[in-house]
Amino acid sequence: MDKFLHDHPSTPRSQDEKQKVINRLKRIEGQVRGIQKMVEEDRYCVDILVQISAIQSALKNTGFSITERHINHCVSDAIKQGEGKETIEELMSVLKQFSK
Repeated sequence: MDKFLHDHPSTPRSQDEKQKVINRLKRIEGQVRGIQKMVEEDRYCVDILVQISAIQSALKNTGFSITERHINHCVSDAIKQGEGKETIEELMSVLKQFSK
């Protein structure tokens, strides 16, 4: 992975923000375990595919949430500090990966 401009957010996440993301990720983790069990139980392929789609959607929505926070805090702070161009380029690079 390429080196990013910042090792940590400009404005640290609140405990509530962290907990919301962690809770989402734990739900996704549970869904992945559920799919593993479905495969072990030789469940119907379409049922498994529906669950995979749900996980992809949940991950994408979590990514959108983190992206929104990044724009509202990290990118905004960087623009105020005169580092907007680099930070926007960094974000665009990540968004290109995210959209694949």
